[in-house]
Amino acid sequence: MANSNGKFHLDSPAFHNGDLIPAIHAADSLNLSPPLRWAGAPTGTSSFSLIVDDPDVPAGPWVHWVLFNIPADQRSLTAAQPQSLQLSNGARHGSCWGINRYQRIGYQGPFPPNGELHRYVFQIAALDSHLPLPAGSTVSALRTAMQPHVLAEASLTGLYGRST
Repeated sequence: MANSNGKFHLDSPAFHNGDLIPAIHAADSLNLSPPLRWAGAPTGTSSFSLIVDDPDVPAGPWVHWVLFNIPADQRSLTAAQPQSLQLSNGARHGSCWGINRYQRIGYQGPFPPNGELHRYVFQIAALDSHLPLPAGSTVSALRTAMQPHVLAEASLTGLYGRST
């Protein structure tokens, strides 16, 4: 089971908390976003945000996915989400794939240095509002905007390593 805050929780049919992320979801393979599902959002939830990062990068967390304004009635994301600025449900992608500079839109799968096993933390937040951020916003802008609106948070951690 994934880490959660109370009843709010996040999991994936592709991998369990603490397990290996299948290669199909890695940047050195098909780079498809994994399927995710969540439940237990508190009353008053207006939207969800999702941030995926790798905390094992020595220079600081490497951001792999930023998605926000996910509709409150949505409880899952299918695999292989489009890498467009805005999804058909109105959710917006932020820019990602870096530590201090973010240049890509949409999910960017694990790609640790050869021989290293890294953690990839999928963090979802239930928010009491939609955020007035444009698509392409940075993770820093998202975290600042969502800070006063977080009702609950949950996370799921997957592992990925590349052999030499």
